Amino acid sequence: MTGSPTVKRRRLSAELIRLREQAGLTHDEVAKRLDWSRGRLTHMEQNKWVLPDIGNIRLLLEVYGVTDIAVRDAIIDLARQSRERGWWAKYKDVFGGSLPGFEAEATQIRTVELVTIPGLLQTAGYATAIFQAGQVLDQAAVQRRVEGRLTRQTILDRDDPPQIWAVIDEAALRKMVGGPKVMAEQLAHLAGMATRSNIAVQVLLDSTGAHAAMGSGFVILDFAGDLDPSIVYLETPTDNLFLERPEEVQAYTLTFNRVVAAALTVEESVRYVASLADRLQHE
Repeated sequence: MTGSPTVKRRRLSAELIRLREQAGLTHDEVAKRLDWSRGRLTHMEQNKWVLPDIGNIRLLLEVYGVTDIAVRDAIIDLARQSRERGWWAKYKDVFGGSLPGFEAEATQIRTVELVTIPGLLQTAGYATAIFQAGQVLDQAAVQRRVEGRLTRQTILDRDDPPQIWAVIDEAALRKMVGGPKVMAEQLAHLAGMATRSNIAVQVLLDSTGAHAAMGSGFVILDFAGDLDPSIVYLETPTDNLFLERPEEVQAYTLTFNRVVAAALTVEESVRYVASLADRLQHE
């Protein structure tokens, strides 16, 4: 699996925190020794950098008393890898956050969608209709965003694709995004993708009534190994938010499990989505 520089930057921040705490130093003590502002170190530890500076990493290793050559080399190598640019760097005008970078290395992606089909499972026609709905983008900008969304989906076709587990509200399936023809194609595509061994789709019927995720949809991304803990992604019309604290991830995981329990089974869901697509195709 190709490593994601987005995930590696997050890992580097975590390692720097661990090494500082291991050295028994506070932010202020480190900043004073290096003649840095306190905010500079905080910025690095909170993973708010774009491209980590190798020289600064070496200085921190000196201050933290890291003398083990293997450890030093591993940290510097991690910093170098985190400076690489993923394919999504070409779409800075499209992606407002780091979601593609985290998706690239996730081993499992769990999502709850209330009003739209998950982006990783959208067709070009459906995605086009979604972006056109805002009525603020010209056709070139719409196509640029569609291209970026479809490129995100290539992780599903690699040799080691992530496990996708999507719970979709029935409202998202019945909303005529792009019209009956586009929606029929989208539903048929969704039903087909749901037959893949790494993709599970469950439908949350309207008849279920109130459920645990009534507030908003969300995405939980899981990674291999303890060095990269799970993360929750939330999207709003104006911002993208990542939640990393264990208690936050645990709360959303509990919500996801409750929604899963309230939804149709995977087998029932595939049949239901296929029946909706068939109905639209014959109307």
